[in-house]
Amino acid sequence: MKNKTIIAMSAVVAAMLNVGAATNDAWMASIRKSHPRMFFNAETWPQVKARAEGPARAGRDALLKRCDSYPDDPKCSGTEAATLSAEFKNAASSMPIPAAKEWGPQAAECALAWRFTGERKYLEKARKMLVASAAAYREAYRNRRAVNWWSTTRILALSAYDWIWEGLTPDERKEIIVPLVQHVEEVQPGKGKPAVVRRNGSGPDSGFYGVPSLLWYSGLAAFGDGFCDDLARSHLRRGHDLCLKMLDYRERIADDDGLLSCAVPGYSICAYPWAHFNFFHTWLSATGENLAPRYPALSLLPNWIWWVWIRGGEDGSLPLVAGFGDDNHTQNELPGGHVFEHMTQIIHFYRDVNPAAAHLAASLRELAPNRSLGDPKWPMNPFLLDAAGNGVEPYPLAELENVPLYARHFPSAGQFYLRSGWKGGATYATFTAGSAVAQHRHYDENNFTIYKHDFLALDSGTRGVQSDTCLTYYYAQTVAHNCILIHRPGERLPPYWGPRLNDESGVFNHGGMYHNSVAKVLAFETNDAFTYIASDATKPYGEKCREAVRQFVHILPDVFVVYDRVGAAATSYRKEWLLHTKDEPRIDGRLTTADCGKGRIFCETVLPEDAKLVKVGGPGKEFWASGRNWSIDPKYVERVEKRAKSIGRGPYFGAWRLEVSPGAARENDRFLHVLTASDTSTATAPVTKKISRDGMDGVSIILTPASGKPTEVTVLFKREGPVGGAIAFGSDCMRPFTSIVQLQSGLCF
Repeated sequence: MKNKTIIAMSAVVAAMLNVGAATNDAWMASIRKSHPRMFFNAETWPQVKARAEGPARAGRDALLKRCDSYPDDPKCSGTEAATLSAEFKNAASSMPIPAAKEWGPQAAECALAWRFTGERKYLEKARKMLVASAAAYREAYRNRRAVNWWSTTRILALSAYDWIWEGLTPDERKEIIVPLVQHVEEVQPGKGKPAVVRRNGSGPDSGFYGVPSLLWYSGLAAFGDGFCDDLARSHLRRGHDLCLKMLDYRERIADDDGLLSCAVPGYSICAYPWAHFNFFHTWLSATGENLAPRYPALSLLPNWIWWVWIRGGEDGSLPLVAGFGDDNHTQNELPGGHVFEHMTQIIHFYRDVNPAAAHLAASLRELAPNRSLGDPKWPMNPFLLDAAGNGVEPYPLAELENVPLYARHFPSAGQFYLRSGWKGGATYATFTAGSAVAQHRHYDENNFTIYKHDFLALDSGTRGVQSDTCLTYYYAQTVAHNCILIHRPGERLPPYWGPRLNDESGVFNHGGMYHNSVAKVLAFETNDAFTYIASDATKPYGEKCREAVRQFVHILPDVFVVYDRVGAAATSYRKEWLLHTKDEPRIDGRLTTADCGKGRIFCETVLPEDAKLVKVGGPGKEFWASGRNWSIDPKYVERVEKRAKSIGRGPYFGAWRLEVSPGAARENDRFLHVLTASDTSTATAPVTKKISRDGMDGVSIILTPASGKPTEVTVLFKREGPVGGAIAFGSDCMRPFTSIVQLQSGLCF
């Protein structure tokens, strides 16, 4: 049984602790009075320095070399008022602007260099960088422009102050910390405050890398220094409470699966983990307490990464992802540059709390394409963390490859990850339904993707550069996904982030979802023969839809059966079933074939009986919706295609889609498709035969394995009434599909 009771009790206990902390300041008594206290302190510094002189010496030497190259008299720039495009009506909030040229990260490096060597030149460089940067931060605010989309550089500036505090005079400390704290206060969003162009106000239920996250670090840096104590104390309190809210939210979303607040790998594997890891580090250095055990669900992040990871290439050495939501779809690469460092953090904080998760983290570290610490954003980490992994051994690769579980449901993410194995040549799929998290997801309930040898059924479009209209008018809409469209004439385009044109005449919702509701997962089961998912996405289509139920069956290893019950509110509302491909599909009667790299997909349209199959796409129509093509910046395309050519794959923006529509207007329609993933050496699709009996639609499929005799698989779906169906292999009796959601929890070891 799923560990809901344990998770709920953990959340209640954490909430009780946090409520108590939020209602009084007793916890402040545990904050160290002396500096340093951010990321390390006087007691832990010798260990940090020893690592820099030992196993991390190469990193230390590289840091010193960089510091030697920095100017003795640093200047800042780029703080003038921003120039914004007049083409878009919301340019101030949505258009990117260049970050200010400031010295927060370099000041942190020079501060470390001073602590490592004791050489005064590094202290002076750090001090001058901080004085110049603090002034630049305030100048940027006066000009109503953001310093940076990220809080990173300013967290490092505050840390640098803490690290060189001992080497500064009182006047030098005041010259640095007062304007830094004042900047953090003035830049916070709030009622009555002036607008700031591209100010990132992301809070505790997101990546938490905007200006609110600065409060904790500002308060911790300035606390008790005697210069701006009241404001520092306020920042410390507010920052502490926000950080605890972040941890509570992430713990709840992670549940017993491990998702980190967002199902897009570029966020949850790259940008999001820093916020809680940095708070863990600084709370530990400031108070001596390791907070991580209070948030055990966060240790399960390796589990989610393991399931989202597609092992591409013939030998499985190519780390990929399906490209969900706000992924750029350039190469659909796993953000491998961050896996090693984040998994090292998991081991650092959780090896005693959850040894199994730590072992899985060690396994992913071993497979990561970039196996080193030292993300330039956080220069202290190579000296805080053990690059060798604290002696935690990875699981044998064969054990990871042969876990007898072929699908995993992550309810918070609204994602099902399906696979025939976890090795090169395996078949992978995703199915989207019912996310509890709105961040960076699209209008794509009941969407699926399929990978074998390459991306065969894919999400289309891209973020591109932020001035691209593809972002706002195509990429997030239902038409860009492998979903159902229900066209209601003149329907308003649903909102999404990105720039909106001043003139939106003729722009409408191209048949997609527009309601904020998500699909309801009706059923899920997985075993060593098949995986079955049933999901009701009626509500996201709003009033124009009476029914939008999809049943998705993965017959291991390579066949997918997709059945859709679709009812429109009016007979005149045209319906379409979509399949997106990278390259141009070939239509032969009711069979569609499309290749991508070494992969090939066959799509047999079984229903509707009067189906019309057309392909849309090609040059000038790659991202067609609302009667026009929502193109991507040519320079961006050129850059991406140049890399794609050099590595021999991608980009995966998609350029074609198959549209299957009924031959006549009806209120209710049934769509039934059989998709087979294969390689380009496979010339024919499996033999299929339509079945209709006992109020059910279905199909028989003759599967011919590489070795062994052909097997007939029969799949049936209820045409009306309660959602259900059945499946049979060979001469076996028909086995009903489940009507419940199979429970899963923890790691599969």
